[in-house]
Amino acid sequence: MVEEIQNNVEVQQYETGDRVKGTVTKVKEKYALIDIGYKIDAILPIGEISNVHIDKVEDALKEGDELEVVITKLTEDEVVVSKRRVDNDKAWAELEEKFRSGEVFEVTVAEIVKGGLVVDVGLRGFIPASQVERHFVEDFSEYVGKTLPVKVVELDREKNKVILSHRAALEEEEAKAKEARLRELEVGEELEGTVSRLTSFGAFVDIGGIDGLVHISELAWHRVESPEEVIKEGDKVKVKVLKVDPEQQKVSLSIKATQPSPWQKAAEEIKAGDTVKGVVKRLVPFGAFVEVMPGVEGLVHISQIANRRIGSPSEVLKEGQQIEAKVLDVDPQEERISLSIRALQEDKQSEEVQAYTEKQVQSSGVTLGELIGDQLKKLKQ
Repeated sequence: MVEEIQNNVEVQQYETGDRVKGTVTKVKEKYALIDIGYKIDAILPIGEISNVHIDKVEDALKEGDELEVVITKLTEDEVVVSKRRVDNDKAWAELEEKFRSGEVFEVTVAEIVKGGLVVDVGLRGFIPASQVERHFVEDFSEYVGKTLPVKVVELDREKNKVILSHRAALEEEEAKAKEARLRELEVGEELEGTVSRLTSFGAFVDIGGIDGLVHISELAWHRVESPEEVIKEGDKVKVKVLKVDPEQQKVSLSIKATQPSPWQKAAEEIKAGDTVKGVVKRLVPFGAFVEVMPGVEGLVHISQIANRRIGSPSEVLKEGQQIEAKVLDVDPQEERISLSIRALQEDKQSEEVQAYTEKQVQSSGVTLGELIGDQLKKLKQ
């Protein structure tokens, strides 16, 4: 009777190398037993479960789990299978496709090794330390068990080499966010930002994932020799969008455009004929630029520097010198003020002559009209 029942039980016929599906029937510390439909359960050694190190089988499997394995050894008394080899074959096909497409996918960090992180992607995947973050990481202990988005950056099937990068995934995500942000920006828009970096030619300001350039000429209304004079890294600033170039991913910004123009104040306070004080800021072949109020410079043409002919402004003036000048013309629309040192000197000379003449008349007891009359009579004679 027992023989009849045994004969009615269908036993699968397998060969070494066959892929089969099975169910975990028992979990031991260093192996698991798998029912694959054969007359005896197959042995799945701990080293054939995963491509990454596991301490105990129960860390990866439990009774009742269904899985696909490949038969690596088959005898009357023993069947040995490998889950790792099945995972490897599937993984190579999937990873090669991900490598071609540049797909970003998630992995879980299994362990820390010298030089980086190990993950299980059906194969043993490696994330080099330089590819973990965009910044330097000194301690990787917090990464174990952490899920990271990654990209495949190198594959070599012959060497069983899989190199992944979390950094590349972050950079791609940032690039996409930057493109979206660029499409949102509008010329003329005013934004809050943070100074991220200073250079000799200006400052870069983070306006929400994009670093826009504030050229040195757009930092302030007055002349700035070095950005450090008016701004420092970490400062919160208000900026105006001057230009957006999505193709080059460049944004031009201005800080001074968000502030009142000093020329508006100059137009109200400075008129033609006024005498103003200022500091010589620059000497050029055709004259001198004089700052008469913060952010406002007027030009003293070389012909208006002295009441004699000079070959160069440096013959009379030097940068940093404080001077007085007469305002000849104010054009706030063109942001121009014409000044004259010579005219002021001539005015003072005329005043001195006038004062001297009046003093002479008073001391002689003769009126100015009489003095002029006498002079006219002499001319007629």
